[in-house]
Amino acid sequence: PSKNARKREQHELQALGEQLIGLPDATRRELPLGDRLHEAIDDIHRMSSHEAIRRQKQYIGKLMRLVDPAPIRALFAARVASDRQQKRLFAQAERWRDRLIAEPGELAELTAETGCDATAIERVLAELGATTNERTERHLRRELFRAVHAVLAAPAAGG
Repeated sequence: PSKNARKREQHELQALGEQLIGLPDATRRELPLGDRLHEAIDDIHRMSSHEAIRRQKQYIGKLMRLVDPAPIRALFAARVASDRQQKRLFAQAERWRDRLIAEPGELAELTAETGCDATAIERVLAELGATTNERTERHLRRELFRAVHAVLAAPAAGG
């Protein structure tokens, strides 16, 4: 590999090492990083000087050359995929909440799609239709969102 390719790889490893700094300690301990790299990451959390942190990040990048980056990249890829899935679930729950408020008859479609027990959602929709208080309505909209979110998340948790 050319000098530029090696430098690019070193910068990528340093960036990957910097991402490790933000991981929770328990998650990071599960990765095969080696004692020196674990210590270097622990040390950076005790530093306050900007220049010391910068040098420590470079040192972490150097130590990253000694470990296999594949499991680390896989962990971050899985975290990104999980975040995307959670965002999709959130957006889907918002859409269902809005559909149910606009047309309560959509509840049959939701139950057919998810196979859930919709008694809690029916109760919230009935309360929402009967309320005239704006504050109560906001509260019930949030409660409806939580109920719909739980229904949509249930198959994901079971599967």
